[in-house]
Amino acid sequence: MVAKLDYRWHLRKVMADRGMFSTTDLLPPLKERGITLSTSQVYRLVVERPERLSLKIFMALLDILDCTMDDLIEPITGVGAATKPKKAAAGGTAVSEGVGDLRPRRARITGVDR
Repeated sequence: MVAKLDYRWHLRKVMADRGMFSTTDLLPPLKERGITLSTSQVYRLVVERPERLSLKIFMALLDILDCTMDDLIEPITGVGAATKPKKAAAGGTAVSEGVGDLRPRRARITGVDR
């Protein structure tokens, strides 16, 4: 049996390592580099694994995040067709690799007088 090539997309993790926790954080730096994407396109780029990706967008991501291709794409060998990560029950988290302990700090608002 011939092993099929596959890959893992680590854009979300790399963004979290750089302190970028919102997908819209990519919009201004992309626009500075002449790339205009809608918020839904950027969301899909970050959250889903892209099947087709413009090299200009890829190079812009490498420049914005100051990383290498190996940081964003991890080649793996798969035995069958690519499967989507399984989701946990309602209200749970995805079983696949996420951003782990990298979470923004919760804001605390105090001293509000009515």
